[in-house]
Amino acid sequence: MRGTWSATIRGSAALAVALIAHQIDMNSNAQSTADGVQPNVNPARFTYPPARKADVVDNYHGTLVADPYRWLEDPDSEETRAWVEAQNAITMPFLEAIPARVPIRERLTQLWNYERWGVPYKEANRYFVSKNDGLQNQAVLYTTESLDGDLRVLLDPNLLSEKGTVALSGLRVSHDGRLMAYGLASAGSDWNEWKVRDVATGEDLEDRLEWIKFSGASWSTDNQGFAYTRYPTPDPNAKLEQVNYFAKLYYHRVGTSQDQDLLLYERPEDKEWRPSGEFTEDGRYLVVTISKGTDAKYKVFVKDLEKGGLVDSPAVELVGDFDAEYSLIDNDGSTFFFKTNKDAPLGRVVAIDLTNPSPEHWREIIPEAAETLEGVSLTGGRFFASYLKDARTQVKVYGLDGTFEREVELPGIGTASGFGGKKDSTETFYAFSGFTTPGTIYRYDIATGQSTIFKAPRLTFNPEEYVTEQVFYTSKDGTTIPMFISYRKGLVKDGSNPTYLYGYGGFNISLTPTFSPANLAWMEMGGVLAIPNLRGGGEYGETWHQAGTKLNKQNVFDDFIAAAQWLIAQGYTSTPKLAIGGGSNGGLLVGACMTQRPDLFGAALPAVGVMDMLRFHLFTIGWAWKDDYGSSEDPELFQALFKYSPLHNIKPGTCYPATLITTADHDDRVVPAHSFKFAAALQAAQSCDKPTLIRIEVDAGHGAGKPTSKTIEEIADRWAFLVKVLDFTPTIKL
Repeated sequence: MRGTWSATIRGSAALAVALIAHQIDMNSNAQSTADGVQPNVNPARFTYPPARKADVVDNYHGTLVADPYRWLEDPDSEETRAWVEAQNAITMPFLEAIPARVPIRERLTQLWNYERWGVPYKEANRYFVSKNDGLQNQAVLYTTESLDGDLRVLLDPNLLSEKGTVALSGLRVSHDGRLMAYGLASAGSDWNEWKVRDVATGEDLEDRLEWIKFSGASWSTDNQGFAYTRYPTPDPNAKLEQVNYFAKLYYHRVGTSQDQDLLLYERPEDKEWRPSGEFTEDGRYLVVTISKGTDAKYKVFVKDLEKGGLVDSPAVELVGDFDAEYSLIDNDGSTFFFKTNKDAPLGRVVAIDLTNPSPEHWREIIPEAAETLEGVSLTGGRFFASYLKDARTQVKVYGLDGTFEREVELPGIGTASGFGGKKDSTETFYAFSGFTTPGTIYRYDIATGQSTIFKAPRLTFNPEEYVTEQVFYTSKDGTTIPMFISYRKGLVKDGSNPTYLYGYGGFNISLTPTFSPANLAWMEMGGVLAIPNLRGGGEYGETWHQAGTKLNKQNVFDDFIAAAQWLIAQGYTSTPKLAIGGGSNGGLLVGACMTQRPDLFGAALPAVGVMDMLRFHLFTIGWAWKDDYGSSEDPELFQALFKYSPLHNIKPGTCYPATLITTADHDDRVVPAHSFKFAAALQAAQSCDKPTLIRIEVDAGHGAGKPTSKTIEEIADRWAFLVKVLDFTPTIKL
């Protein structure tokens, strides 16, 4: 893993959205919705905006399923816009009337106002590092020739838009340190525009690259251009909803227009194939990694540039047939090092020779361990292997022959990331954080193995006042699940503590201890933070991941429900004081659990969730999520999806927990129609006086690059909502 600062998303696993389920009688549900018999049982306290019920019924393998709110899938129609405005006109006054909202926002602002540094990266004789002074909407990119020297602003995204809604989405510096390719995302969209900046002058060149999504950049060693991935130009009237297929790998030569870019790889007969390209450090090879979904299962080709150059050199198949992970670490001549879970569910490192690549000739460099191998970099002539031991980071250093040298001494239980660099680097950098440990940046001397603090944050709180513990509980089928619990010291387990249970459980993504001013504010207010490591994640390797996918997806919901039951049984909280939350795939989790067990939770906060499990694959990159969810196109998987799809498991006449749904009008990953339709159906079905509200952010997307100001406002609304509906008096330090 060379230090890249690239926004490349591994395989596209980070495209995950949010999921969860609940079993019902499918036939009775289909019949009642098809007949349009969803009575308006709204409590008198709330008069929700009217939502027209259209006569739309789909036939899924003989099962009729009504979709009365399909008109909400068009975000730009006058009817949808009016509905959005009417919903915000109810939600915002409700939130603004909560007395605690303003002091919560003020305290969040105080906690957020501290200097935050990124992990430095060196190219040629120059360092690059990002920093946010505290309340800046976006971090600023700086450069310097010495760690002790003055920093010079290289790119300040805050100057690119009045409200801070343009974010730096990725960057890569040329090998000579002279040029920087960088991507910008506007209003949270996954669509990026890439530009090229002169590092010495800080001025942009004329290069403009469009319709790039989920791509980084890799410079050729002659520093003349870079490889990147782009999609065909979408319909301008549907660019936030249109499905994304037929990605192609291009080479852009600096100083030319995008229409002159060289096509390096395409697969017109396989629309789901998504190629990404990486030039090796020695400049001889271009490694083309193909993914076709969110699973880390790849196919890898190599172009030997000495045999025909960029365009004419053949792409020779090296390894993989979408059967396992094959993540390039680096190469040594014709030998390529890969992190793989082939025949090793927890991961290992192998060496594959280009001249003899069949599996029987692989050399195992780092064998599978008892812990989950998360990532590997080759820096300073060593492999830095990052492991998860019960969701906590361990980092081990190995020689090129796989000889164990040492373990990096981390400052505690938490998450470490970084360790990038070149083969001849003498230093590397990493960040370390925990639930009550703000992100600290360390410099690591590769020769001595010593870590020294490069930058440490200073916050207005005392971490010694808080406790983080890791517990293990039993899920419905007997599986042991780990869970982190953080809270202020002196907690009395009498069932009265407001508790925020947060989960994800999907796409091989691990939830590890990380610092958040939002979570600190919650604990400071007297709340308990609980984060279980559900199946479907990557905490225990590929077997753990697969145990929470497709026909096994119900395991994820069972794990989350069991976490809630354990917290209640142990006296941490009780149903009236328990809130559940999650975003994207975690939003699905919340939607499924609250429809399966509405009696178990006091409040629900589903954010940008995947709520319509029958149609998710019809929008933008949703088709890629079939790796985790399956698809309603398959009869057997349809039955499973229909049983837990949050939208389709809302039952009229049910008292649902107090709910605040959050989404954004520019979310082109999990299109807002998921949340819109779920909110309309939930409001129509709610039988008690618990509020069912939706907060719709404008000029924002799925979450990445959201301005600090918008983030603070949304979290203040979230915590204020919980103060109101969980009925507790928060401790707020001002």
